[in-house]
Amino acid sequence: MRHSTTRGLAALALISLSACGYNRIQTLDEQANKAQGQIEVQLQRRADLIPNLVETVKGYAKHEEDVLTKVTQARAGLLSAIQSKDPAKMADADAQVNTALRGLMVSVEAYPQLKADQSFIRLQDELTGTENRVAVSREDYNSAVNDYNAYIRSFPQVITAKATGAHARAYYKATSATANEAPKVDFTKKP
Repeated sequence: MRHSTTRGLAALALISLSACGYNRIQTLDEQANKAQGQIEVQLQRRADLIPNLVETVKGYAKHEEDVLTKVTQARAGLLSAIQSKDPAKMADADAQVNTALRGLMVSVEAYPQLKADQSFIRLQDELTGTENRVAVSREDYNSAVNDYNAYIRSFPQVITAKATGAHARAYYKATSATANEAPKVDFTKKP
């Protein structure tokens, strides 16, 4: 009799674990991890393209050192943010890269030869494609985080989430005050 009671309790424990949402919490968490990994891959790709762009621009735009320095610093910040695996830091660093690259592209307007350079055009196209992939990855990640966060906040999963230490995940969005600032460009410089 005692052996059947133990089996009954074990079966009841398994049923209650499956009903509590533990496995679903793990699945949703892994989906969010995978989506974040895709953002990291695309941001790394973007960071890898930037040095080539800077070198191409340097050959034509010798008077744009300040702009090139900002792009290089933004890239370094992006690489650091990727290593941190913190979505908010990655979003802020990505926004800084966007701002720096917009400033660079505005500066490039003064150099028609550079705008016609095939290497520059190819790099610009690759960066644009990567920016699009970052946007898609960001949307996928935020969707996965939304699913996960909503699930661990609903009953009875909230009990399991608290018992297992599952916490809400951060969305991928820029938080710094300068993240959406437009670049400042000085057209008084002569090429």
